Amino acid sequence: MSAPQQLPDTMDELIADCAGLPPALTQRRPELPLPRLPKPWRVDEACHAQVADLDEYV
Repeated sequence: MSAPQQLPDTMDELIADCAGLPPALTQRRPELPLPRLPKPWRVDEACHAQVADLDEYV
């Protein structure tokens, strides 16, 4: 078993502990790409045909 870790007693000790963070945790990561914009929606003949006889069902 390893020895228990000593907790900092003062704010200066806490800051010193935090300053020792590994670079992998403090380096900036590349930003995610922006989401793609959706294609504009248009009513085509196939879409219109789906609701052409809607009045008969209502």
